[in-house]
Amino acid sequence: MSSSSEPGFEPSAETLLWAARASGAKIKSVRRMAGATSSVLHKIEAQERERTVELVLRQFFDAEWLKLEPDLALHEASNLKQARALELPTPELIAFDEQGDECGVPTTLTTFLPGSVELQPDDFAGWLRGLAETAVRVHEVEAEDYRWRFYHYLDVSSLEPPRWSSVPELWERAIEAANGRWPQSRFCFIHRDYHPNNVLWQHERVSGLVDWVNACRGPAGFDVAWCRQNLVQLYGLAAADRFLEDYCALAASRFDYHPFWDLLAATEFLPGPPGVYPGWLDFGIRHLDAEIIRQRADEYLISIMARL
Repeated sequence: MSSSSEPGFEPSAETLLWAARASGAKIKSVRRMAGATSSVLHKIEAQERERTVELVLRQFFDAEWLKLEPDLALHEASNLKQARALELPTPELIAFDEQGDECGVPTTLTTFLPGSVELQPDDFAGWLRGLAETAVRVHEVEAEDYRWRFYHYLDVSSLEPPRWSSVPELWERAIEAANGRWPQSRFCFIHRDYHPNNVLWQHERVSGLVDWVNACRGPAGFDVAWCRQNLVQLYGLAAADRFLEDYCALAASRFDYHPFWDLLAATEFLPGPPGVYPGWLDFGIRHLDAEIIRQRADEYLISIMARL
């Protein structure tokens, strides 16, 4: 058995025995996966009779996150079951250890989806449209009685205009607006962390959507806003606006854009100074630095406030 995981994050022998029992397969190799920032992912290759199966082991080590949300493994397990209603490839849940009784920390075990994260596509317009099409598919599921509900991770009223900004007075107005009443919006099943790192591609087509830890029933506009926020930082305002245009065209009457959700998503990047998301570095992004991110954050805020 081989493993390339970093010291301190290698699955324990007990965890691998649990995974083998749950999958009914003999584990052959374990390899750390790139891109995860708030949990640790390992790809497992295992032998099940005459065939090789590929699995993904997710372990939640972040003590601060677990303190806020001790039911992370249960939440992801529930989301994966709910995601089966989508007309879209998603990982299938095999097992989960809710409290870490078997694995030491809360853990989920799922099937592995083929495909790769694509952050530098040759067909950029087609790539943006694929992102929009995938989001629309997620939002087709109403999930009216779903247990998990959207909430904002920060107390917006406690935020202050960022010192790094060139337009602090505009951020002050934005924080005040984001602290207001939520606009009437269509609620449905949302991914809640919808951005390019969680979309897989094969042959220039979307092959799956992963990382379902945060999904819930909430405003479709927040998924759109969260993806726009990431696109702005990666590629600038024009990419984010094109994605919005594609999404609105595809969703048609089922979506009414409101800039409030863009503001709310933008505030989730406060109060700390902006920087380059480590998950982008794992997939070859080298053209960004903190100064570019700061400039684009201000440019984006100006654009959002102009839409209010």
